[in-house]
Amino acid sequence: MSSLNLDDFTDLIERPDGGIRRDAEARRERQIVPPGSLGRLDELGEWLAAAQAAVPVRPVEQPRVVLFAGDHGVAELGVSARPAGSAAESVREVLEGGRPVSVLARRLGVPVRIVDMALDCDPEALPGDVVRHRVRRGSGRIDIEDALTAEEAEAAFRAGVAVADEEADSGTDLVVLGDVSVGGTTAAGVLVGALCGVDASVVTGRGGLAIDDLAWMRKCAAIRDALRRARPVLGDQLQLLATVGGADLAAMTGFLLQCAVRKLPVVLDGVVTAACALVGQRIAFRAPDWWLAAHDSGEPGQAKALDRMALEPLLTHGVTVGEATGGLLALPLIQAAAALAAELPENPKASETSQPPTATEGLTATEEPTATEGRAGAVGAEN
Repeated sequence: MSSLNLDDFTDLIERPDGGIRRDAEARRERQIVPPGSLGRLDELGEWLAAAQAAVPVRPVEQPRVVLFAGDHGVAELGVSARPAGSAAESVREVLEGGRPVSVLARRLGVPVRIVDMALDCDPEALPGDVVRHRVRRGSGRIDIEDALTAEEAEAAFRAGVAVADEEADSGTDLVVLGDVSVGGTTAAGVLVGALCGVDASVVTGRGGLAIDDLAWMRKCAAIRDALRRARPVLGDQLQLLATVGGADLAAMTGFLLQCAVRKLPVVLDGVVTAACALVGQRIAFRAPDWWLAAHDSGEPGQAKALDRMALEPLLTHGVTVGEATGGLLALPLIQAAAALAAELPENPKASETSQPPTATEGLTATEEPTATEGRAGAVGAEN
């Protein structure tokens, strides 16, 4: 019998401080640039202030990229442009600095952490700090079998929770979350389709490295078959992740929820992170208040998931490469919003208008206060 009770997250997760957000909005109204003239930067600054429980908002000084990695058995069907079981190659390229996320992370000075949950390679092929949370070698073929056993799903979920605690304890103040996987967008499509109650064709996209029409049809068929297996277990989110998710997706779900518990804001990258966030929302409805959608990747499943969570992407640049690349592109925007919210001076006139009126304010030029009125004002001032 599992000791993991997902309902606990509903009680543990609080919304960002609404009073702090109102204070941030009031401060913004007093600044020299008119409210609304900075567009979504105003909203971003207020969101971050509420997440930090701080006015003025503190700068984002210790962001971190966290990538969960895994191979998915469904990739054997040719649903991805990359060979099945090849995610470890991408992981090595990230570690060696040759992927887009590596370049951007270097430029922005952001450390990258990779967590192997189910890569299809020997653990000795990768550094120990990457593989120490691995649950299994590859996830099952979700169109015909479960991705994980119940025990593996719980272990993966708990690993994600542990990683979130490690990041919060180390001083990370914002996480850019992404994945490194082959077949991950297929599993994500199944989760979104199941939770949104839509057909496979509605959530089947082309993936990070675009597939051709024949591959898209194979992917759509795989998602259709997996949806049939997912619908009977919709009431149990951990079982859903075991049935049609994967170790990396289960870990990301646990990570997202624990970040919300620890009040650590997270930037979501693409369709895989969005699908895990959607599962997280089903577990704890307040959790999405701690998450921010970085960009629109063009994946229909991502659009469905973000719409269900009422999260609007910051950027629309057509970036499909995944691996938190789009999330890192949004990071300077978030940091800019924090700087503007904290450092723009207040308008002196705004301070003047916030002062209580004097005894003679509101009188016309021909009106004079009577002696009694003047004495009453003086007594009121003394009291």
